[in-house]
Amino acid sequence: MSSHLPALVVVLTVLLLVLATWMVGRARGRYGIKAPATSGNENFERVFRMQMNTVESTVAFLPCLWLATQYWSPLFAGIGGLVWVAGRVWYAFAYAQAANKRGMGFMIASAAAGVLLVGGGVGVIRALVGI
Repeated sequence: MSSHLPALVVVLTVLLLVLATWMVGRARGRYGIKAPATSGNENFERVFRMQMNTVESTVAFLPCLWLATQYWSPLFAGIGGLVWVAGRVWYAFAYAQAANKRGMGFMIASAAAGVLLVGGGVGVIRALVGI
């Protein structure tokens, strides 16, 4: 079971990216921002930046998840990944409401990614030196 948890996190991460894309599409309609424009209404711009920030964060998160799964523990990597997803969901909805509300979600997700990076990094170093 625990070895499947990181795979579930990947599925949830993809769903998060789909949700963020949907939120941008909805905001385009709501605020009258026609593609390919990415500016013109502050409310739209917040939702658009949330999506871009989520994509950027995902690019760093997924290697951390993989490293932690392979070189630390699939269970702990999966739990850390679930925390990351929860933090990013919090971030997405908070940022869509107001820019100053996004901080806690960002901190939760960043801390989870940091733990995964350290756990995976220590595991890689241990494997390299044979401990």
